[in-house]
Amino acid sequence: MAEYRIDDLARAAGSTVRNIRAYQDRGLLPPPRLAGRVGLYDDSHLARLRLIGQLLGRGYTFAVIKDLLTAWETGKDVGDVLGLEKVLTDPWSDEIPGTVAYDELVAIFGTGLDEAERERMRERTVALGLIEPDGDKFRVPSPRLLHVGAELVAAGIPLDAVLDIAEKIRGDVDVIAGRFVGLVQEHVFARLEDQPGGEEVTEVAAVVRRMRPLVKMVVDPLIARAMEARVQAALGEHLETIRDHLAGDDRPAAG
Repeated sequence: MAEYRIDDLARAAGSTVRNIRAYQDRGLLPPPRLAGRVGLYDDSHLARLRLIGQLLGRGYTFAVIKDLLTAWETGKDVGDVLGLEKVLTDPWSDEIPGTVAYDELVAIFGTGLDEAERERMRERTVALGLIEPDGDKFRVPSPRLLHVGAELVAAGIPLDAVLDIAEKIRGDVDVIAGRFVGLVQEHVFARLEDQPGGEEVTEVAAVVRRMRPLVKMVVDPLIARAMEARVQAALGEHLETIRDHLAGDDRPAAG
Protein backbone atom coordinates (compact mmCIF):
# COMPACT_ATOMS: atom_id res chain seq x y z
CA MET A 1 0.00 0.00 0.00
CA ALA A 2 1.02 3.60 -0.51
CA GLU A 3 2.46 5.46 2.46
CA TYR A 4 1.74 9.05 3.40
CA ARG A 5 3.15 11.63 5.76
CA ILE A 6 0.43 13.37 7.75
CA ASP A 7 0.25 16.41 5.45
CA ASP A 8 0.09 14.16 2.36
CA LEU A 9 -2.68 12.12 3.98
CA ALA A 10 -4.67 15.26 4.78
CA ARG A 11 -4.34 16.48 1.20
CA ALA A 12 -5.38 13.11 -0.29
CA ALA A 13 -8.45 12.89 1.97
CA GLY A 14 -9.49 16.53 1.57
CA SER A 15 -9.02 17.02 5.31
CA THR A 16 -6.53 18.84 7.55
CA VAL A 17 -3.61 17.82 9.74
CA ARG A 18 -5.49 19.23 12.73
CA ASN A 19 -8.51 17.00 11.99
CA ILE A 20 -6.34 13.90 11.62
CA ARG A 21 -4.74 14.48 15.01
CA ALA A 22 -8.15 15.13 16.57
CA TYR A 23 -9.51 11.85 15.15
CA GLN A 24 -6.51 10.00 16.54
CA ASP A 25 -7.02 11.56 19.96
CA ARG A 26 -10.65 10.41 19.90
CA GLY A 27 -9.69 6.86 18.91
CA LEU A 28 -11.31 7.08 15.49
CA LEU A 29 -8.11 6.74 13.49
CA PRO A 30 -5.34 4.21 14.22
CA PRO A 31 -1.88 5.63 14.92
CA PRO A 32 0.67 5.71 12.08
CA ARG A 33 3.64 3.42 11.66
CA LEU A 34 6.73 5.13 12.99
CA ALA A 35 9.85 5.31 10.83
CA GLY A 36 12.27 6.99 13.17
CA ARG A 37 10.46 10.15 14.25
CA VAL A 38 8.23 10.27 11.17
CA GLY A 39 4.70 8.86 11.26
CA LEU A 40 3.70 7.03 8.08
CA TYR A 41 0.08 6.35 7.17
CA ASP A 42 -1.25 3.94 4.54
CA ASP A 43 -4.34 3.39 2.38
CA SER A 44 -6.28 1.96 5.31
CA HIS A 45 -5.88 5.28 7.13
CA LEU A 46 -6.98 7.13 3.99
CA ALA A 47 -10.08 4.95 3.67
CA ARG A 48 -10.95 5.41 7.36
CA LEU A 49 -10.39 9.17 7.13
CA ARG A 50 -12.72 9.48 4.13
CA LEU A 51 -15.37 7.43 5.89
CA ILE A 52 -15.18 9.61 9.01
CA GLY A 53 -15.58 12.70 6.86
CA GLN A 54 -18.65 11.27 5.14
CA LEU A 55 -20.27 10.25 8.41
CA LEU A 56 -19.61 13.67 9.92
CA GLY A 57 -21.11 15.22 6.80
CA ARG A 58 -24.28 13.22 7.40
CA GLY A 59 -24.60 14.59 10.91
CA TYR A 60 -23.19 11.73 13.01
CA THR A 61 -21.42 12.69 16.22
CA PHE A 62 -17.91 11.53 17.13
CA ALA A 63 -19.35 9.21 19.76
CA VAL A 64 -21.72 7.54 17.32
CA ILE A 65 -18.99 7.17 14.71
CA LYS A 66 -16.69 5.54 17.24
CA ASP A 67 -19.44 3.12 18.30
CA LEU A 68 -20.15 2.30 14.66
CA LEU A 69 -16.51 1.62 13.83
CA THR A 70 -16.08 -0.48 16.96
CA ALA A 71 -19.19 -2.50 16.13
CA TRP A 72 -17.94 -3.17 12.62
CA GLU A 73 -14.58 -4.36 13.86
CA THR A 74 -15.84 -6.52 16.70
CA GLY A 75 -15.50 -10.17 15.81
CA LYS A 76 -14.49 -9.48 12.22
CA ASP A 77 -11.24 -9.44 10.33
CA VAL A 78 -9.94 -5.85 10.41
CA GLY A 79 -8.63 -6.21 6.86
CA ASP A 80 -12.12 -7.07 5.60
CA VAL A 81 -13.60 -4.10 7.40
CA LEU A 82 -11.00 -1.69 6.05
CA GLY A 83 -11.40 -3.20 2.59
CA LEU A 84 -15.12 -2.41 2.67
CA GLU A 85 -14.45 1.07 4.03
CA LYS A 86 -12.01 1.72 1.19
CA VAL A 87 -14.29 0.52 -1.60
CA LEU A 88 -17.20 2.54 -0.19
CA THR A 89 -15.22 5.77 0.16
CA ASP A 90 -12.79 5.69 -2.77
CA PRO A 91 -13.56 8.31 -5.44
CA TRP A 92 -15.49 6.98 -8.43
CA SER A 93 -13.39 9.05 -10.80
CA ASP A 94 -9.68 9.02 -11.53
CA GLU A 95 -9.83 12.74 -12.28
CA ILE A 96 -7.32 14.83 -10.36
CA PRO A 97 -8.71 18.08 -8.90
CA GLY A 98 -7.07 21.31 -10.00
CA THR A 99 -6.81 24.92 -8.90
CA VAL A 100 -7.61 28.14 -10.69
CA ALA A 101 -7.13 31.81 -9.86
CA TYR A 102 -10.04 34.24 -9.84
CA ASP A 103 -8.49 36.26 -12.67
CA GLU A 104 -8.40 33.11 -14.80
CA LEU A 105 -12.08 32.46 -14.14
CA VAL A 106 -12.92 36.03 -15.09
CA ALA A 107 -10.91 35.73 -18.31
CA ILE A 108 -12.75 32.53 -19.27
CA PHE A 109 -16.27 33.18 -18.03
CA GLY A 110 -16.58 36.84 -17.01
CA THR A 111 -15.96 38.72 -20.24
CA GLY A 112 -18.61 41.39 -20.67
CA LEU A 113 -19.93 41.06 -17.12
CA ASP A 114 -19.74 43.84 -14.57
CA GLU A 115 -18.31 43.24 -11.10
CA ALA A 116 -21.70 42.60 -9.49
CA GLU A 117 -22.55 39.96 -12.11
CA ARG A 118 -19.15 38.31 -11.72
CA GLU A 119 -19.66 38.08 -7.98
CA ARG A 120 -23.13 36.58 -8.44
CA MET A 121 -21.77 34.01 -10.90
CA ARG A 122 -18.91 33.16 -8.55
CA GLU A 123 -21.28 32.56 -5.66
CA ARG A 124 -23.56 30.44 -7.82
CA THR A 125 -20.67 28.35 -9.14
CA VAL A 126 -19.45 27.75 -5.60
CA ALA A 127 -22.97 26.77 -4.50
CA LEU A 128 -23.10 24.18 -7.30
CA GLY A 129 -19.80 22.70 -6.09
CA LEU A 130 -18.03 23.37 -9.37
CA ILE A 131 -15.36 25.44 -7.60
CA GLU A 132 -14.38 25.68 -3.93
CA PRO A 133 -12.65 28.64 -2.23
CA ASP A 134 -9.08 27.69 -1.31
CA GLY A 135 -7.12 30.64 0.05
CA ASP A 136 -6.49 33.15 -2.73
CA LYS A 137 -7.43 30.57 -5.39
CA PHE A 138 -10.24 28.11 -6.08
CA ARG A 139 -10.09 24.33 -5.96
CA VAL A 140 -11.68 22.70 -9.01
CA PRO A 141 -13.01 19.21 -8.12
CA SER A 142 -13.54 18.41 -11.81
CA PRO A 143 -11.37 20.27 -14.33
CA ARG A 144 -13.25 18.40 -17.08
CA LEU A 145 -16.53 20.04 -16.08
CA LEU A 146 -14.83 23.43 -15.99
CA HIS A 147 -13.50 22.79 -19.49
CA VAL A 148 -16.96 21.84 -20.75
CA GLY A 149 -18.38 25.04 -19.29
CA ALA A 150 -15.65 27.09 -20.94
CA GLU A 151 -16.38 25.50 -24.32
CA LEU A 152 -20.10 26.21 -24.00
CA VAL A 153 -19.50 29.84 -23.05
CA ALA A 154 -17.02 30.18 -25.93
CA ALA A 155 -19.76 28.86 -28.24
CA GLY A 156 -21.92 31.81 -27.26
CA ILE A 157 -24.10 30.27 -24.56
CA PRO A 158 -24.64 32.66 -21.60
CA LEU A 159 -22.98 31.60 -18.37
CA ASP A 160 -26.29 31.69 -16.51
CA ALA A 161 -27.73 29.18 -19.00
CA VAL A 162 -24.66 26.94 -18.59
CA LEU A 163 -25.07 26.96 -14.81
CA ASP A 164 -28.81 26.29 -15.21
CA ILE A 165 -28.14 23.14 -17.22
CA ALA A 166 -25.36 22.07 -14.83
CA GLU A 167 -27.80 22.26 -11.93
CA LYS A 168 -30.45 20.28 -13.81
CA ILE A 169 -28.00 17.60 -14.97
CA ARG A 170 -26.70 17.23 -11.43
CA GLY A 171 -30.24 16.43 -10.33
CA ASP A 172 -30.68 14.00 -13.24
CA VAL A 173 -27.51 12.04 -12.48
CA ASP A 174 -28.41 11.94 -8.80
CA VAL A 175 -31.59 10.11 -9.79
CA ILE A 176 -29.57 7.67 -11.93
CA ALA A 177 -27.12 7.05 -9.08
CA GLY A 178 -30.03 6.52 -6.69
CA ARG A 179 -31.48 3.83 -8.98
CA PHE A 180 -28.22 1.89 -9.09
CA VAL A 181 -27.60 2.18 -5.36
CA GLY A 182 -31.19 1.22 -4.59
CA LEU A 183 -30.82 -1.91 -6.71
CA VAL A 184 -27.63 -2.98 -4.96
CA GLN A 185 -28.93 -1.96 -1.54
CA GLU A 186 -32.00 -4.13 -1.94
CA HIS A 187 -30.25 -7.21 -3.28
CA VAL A 188 -26.66 -6.99 -1.95
CA PHE A 189 -26.30 -4.71 1.07
CA ALA A 190 -28.95 -6.72 2.90
CA ARG A 191 -26.29 -9.41 3.35
CA LEU A 192 -24.52 -7.15 5.83
CA GLU A 193 -27.42 -7.37 8.26
CA ASP A 194 -27.54 -9.78 11.19
CA GLN A 195 -23.83 -9.46 12.01
CA PRO A 196 -22.18 -10.74 8.82
CA GLY A 197 -18.84 -12.51 8.74
CA GLY A 198 -15.75 -11.62 6.77
CA GLU A 199 -16.90 -13.61 3.74
CA GLU A 200 -20.06 -11.51 3.30
CA VAL A 201 -18.14 -8.25 3.83
CA THR A 202 -15.61 -9.25 1.15
CA GLU A 203 -18.37 -10.25 -1.26
CA VAL A 204 -20.24 -6.98 -0.86
CA ALA A 205 -17.02 -4.99 -1.33
CA ALA A 206 -16.35 -6.91 -4.55
CA VAL A 207 -19.85 -6.12 -5.87
CA VAL A 208 -19.46 -2.40 -5.16
CA ARG A 209 -16.05 -2.44 -6.83
CA ARG A 210 -17.52 -4.07 -9.96
CA MET A 211 -20.27 -1.42 -10.08
CA ARG A 212 -17.79 1.28 -11.07
CA PRO A 213 -17.14 0.14 -14.66
CA LEU A 214 -20.66 -1.29 -14.99
CA VAL A 215 -22.31 2.08 -14.33
CA LYS A 216 -20.25 3.73 -17.06
CA MET A 217 -20.95 0.84 -19.43
CA VAL A 218 -24.68 1.40 -18.94
CA VAL A 219 -24.81 5.20 -18.86
CA ASP A 220 -22.41 5.96 -21.74
CA PRO A 221 -24.31 4.08 -24.50
CA LEU A 222 -27.71 5.19 -23.20
CA ILE A 223 -26.77 8.87 -23.16
CA ALA A 224 -25.14 8.49 -26.59
CA ARG A 225 -28.29 7.00 -28.11
CA ALA A 226 -30.50 9.59 -26.42
CA MET A 227 -28.28 12.44 -27.69
CA GLU A 228 -28.35 11.02 -31.20
CA ALA A 229 -32.15 10.95 -31.23
CA ARG A 230 -32.50 14.37 -29.64
CA VAL A 231 -29.99 16.04 -31.96
CA GLN A 232 -31.59 14.55 -35.05
CA ALA A 233 -35.03 15.68 -33.92
CA ALA A 234 -33.93 19.18 -32.89
CA LEU A 235 -31.65 19.95 -35.83
CA GLY A 236 -33.41 18.05 -38.60
CA GLU A 237 -35.45 21.02 -39.76
CA HIS A 238 -32.45 23.33 -39.56
CA LEU A 239 -30.36 20.98 -41.69
CA GLU A 240 -33.13 20.82 -44.27
CA THR A 241 -33.21 24.62 -44.44
CA ILE A 242 -29.43 24.78 -44.81
CA ARG A 243 -29.49 22.21 -47.64
CA ASP A 244 -32.20 24.15 -49.47
CA HIS A 245 -30.21 27.36 -49.08
CA LEU A 246 -27.01 25.76 -50.39
CA ALA A 247 -28.91 24.23 -53.29
CA GLY A 248 -30.26 27.66 -54.16
CA ASP A 249 -26.76 29.14 -54.17
CA ASP A 250 -25.67 26.47 -56.66
CA ARG A 251 -28.41 27.33 -59.18
CA PRO A 252 -27.38 29.57 -62.05
CA ALA A 253 -28.55 33.15 -61.79
CA ALA A 254 -31.65 34.03 -63.83
CA GLY A 255 -31.20 36.02 -67.06
